[in-house]
Amino acid sequence: MSRFRMYPTTEQQVTLLEQCRHARYLWNLALEQWSMWSRDKRRTPGFAEVCRQLTEARAVFGWLRAGSQTVQQQALRDFGQAVRNFYAGTHRRPTWRKAGLHEGFRIVGGQASRVVIVNRKWARALVPKVGWVSFRLTRAVPDAKSYRITLDRAGRWHIAFAVVPPPIAAPETGGAVGVDRGVAVSAALSTGELLTCPGWTEAEQSRLKHLQRRLARCRRGSNRRGRIKAAIAKLYARVRDRRKDWVEKTSTDLARRFEVIRVEDLRIAQMTKRPKPKFDPDRPGGFLPNRRRAKAGLNRGILANGWGLLVRRLENKASGRVEKVHPAYTSQTCSACGHCAAENRESQAVFQCVACGHQLHADVNAAVNIAAGRAVSARRGTPVRVSPKREPQLTASAQ
Repeated sequence: MSRFRMYPTTEQQVTLLEQCRHARYLWNLALEQWSMWSRDKRRTPGFAEVCRQLTEARAVFGWLRAGSQTVQQQALRDFGQAVRNFYAGTHRRPTWRKAGLHEGFRIVGGQASRVVIVNRKWARALVPKVGWVSFRLTRAVPDAKSYRITLDRAGRWHIAFAVVPPPIAAPETGGAVGVDRGVAVSAALSTGELLTCPGWTEAEQSRLKHLQRRLARCRRGSNRRGRIKAAIAKLYARVRDRRKDWVEKTSTDLARRFEVIRVEDLRIAQMTKRPKPKFDPDRPGGFLPNRRRAKAGLNRGILANGWGLLVRRLENKASGRVEKVHPAYTSQTCSACGHCAAENRESQAVFQCVACGHQLHADVNAAVNIAAGRAVSARRGTPVRVSPKREPQLTASAQ
């Protein structure tokens, strides 16, 4: 996906928002129609039938007729594909699209190729019912057959061309590297490198607290509340873009330097769930402390470091070269002698083996174990070799 920042005029923004509303309305209408199906009823109408219903609706309602039929039909086609993906088991069940959160539509076909390069900094795309919309050139425009226009919560318009970039070629003598993901250190490599994802600055945190206090004093539905929410969204968008930029650069660097990249097989969705309430047996209706505040802080730290995004981009760029290792006791096992004990890790950053005295940064020690493909059996407490697809030589610094 190759994305560019769009700069529509004020009139074009109004028309683009109308197109987003039409696409969202038809998606939700198709979802409601599909959700009402049961085994004792007939099958839900297919794409040809819903297009016929759309034509009848456009003849009756002028606000729907004012929009682009291409955008509206594509929204129905996208919903049909989402349903097929759900039944195939590759995607989740289609959900409702909300205003302010899911703002966008897709253009497919010959209209998607109507792009004109103005100069080395600007280009224009012809959007149905909107006209020529300018966007900033940050890279070469790909030869794509479809694009998607979106509006994020910070009020920025983007155009994304649907292309699949080729994977990065593996180096001939790249070796293997282990990546240990953490909260204090975003990514520790088996080569000894410690990488940190940029987060909130002190000035941004101070401004966020100030805006949140102002938001708490605003009346719901007021214009001032909307302006403050937009300012908060811009702060979050700035931090999110910074994190994505770090992930893209880090994943590209790892894919170019190493032939095999090994990471822990972590279930991040389960790790970031809120703790379940603990009922107090002595007080009916009461609860025991469950460390909810501490868990919330840990969840924020995990999500702020982009654990899942980093592995996902590595799998895209280094296709077939990313291997996942079982994470059991990789941070408590000595990378020199293989002794596993909880006492080996003195603190978050200090690792000292109680058997051989080997000292190393705790995250780097775990990354070396991951690079070697080691996991530890919880039953026996002995190192177990994971059978990867291939066994290249470790780099000299990892050995």
